[in-house]
Amino acid sequence: MDILVEFSPVLVKGTWTTIILTLGGSAVALTMAFITGLTRLSRRLYLRAVATIYLEIFRGTSALVQLFWIFFVLPFLGVTLEPMTAGIMAIGLNMGSYGSEVVRGAVLSVDRGQREACAALNYTRFQTMRYVILPQAIPVMLPTFGNQGIELLKLTSVVSLITISDLTFSAQLVRTASGLTLEPFMAILIIYFILSSCIVQFVKLLEKRMAKGRGLPAGKGAV
Repeated sequence: MDILVEFSPVLVKGTWTTIILTLGGSAVALTMAFITGLTRLSRRLYLRAVATIYLEIFRGTSALVQLFWIFFVLPFLGVTLEPMTAGIMAIGLNMGSYGSEVVRGAVLSVDRGQREACAALNYTRFQTMRYVILPQAIPVMLPTFGNQGIELLKLTSVVSLITISDLTFSAQLVRTASGLTLEPFMAILIIYFILSSCIVQFVKLLEKRMAKGRGLPAGKGAV
């Protein structure tokens, strides 16, 4: 225990790095999920094709390989990213590909009559999506997005392979310096569990806020 206290600044720094990676990766993932999911519903074939290519590449290949491509291969093409930026982009693009199917499925789950009613009211496609479809689809997405948020948190551990001192890398440093194995890895196990629990509670709070005033119990749209 004294060893963990001695090396606690290392673990705290690693925890903070993991939180930054999770928040940054989530922002990228959500952005790509909505862009790709909605684009795959577009009437324009070329837009659907571009979205499908992104989806299949990032869903069909290893996240680790994607990380290495972004950090090690892109510099040969003239694009050099800082390790933190590369890590955020890799995990965000990877999880965004899975999230795009959540968005597409939730939007398609909204009753077709809603779109017909909007057409009768002369709503544009943007107005229909913004004011009618998405407010009904987003509560359906939340439970799955919560699970994907936890998966994204766990995925951040791969960035230690490009020299980012995340939580897992910090535990390795403590193990190397102290010769202990059980204590540092037990510590990060507990920290990962606490962070995952925070994500779960945050999603539940969002569900309650979105269900409030709609006459729906929280979690009604769970997938």
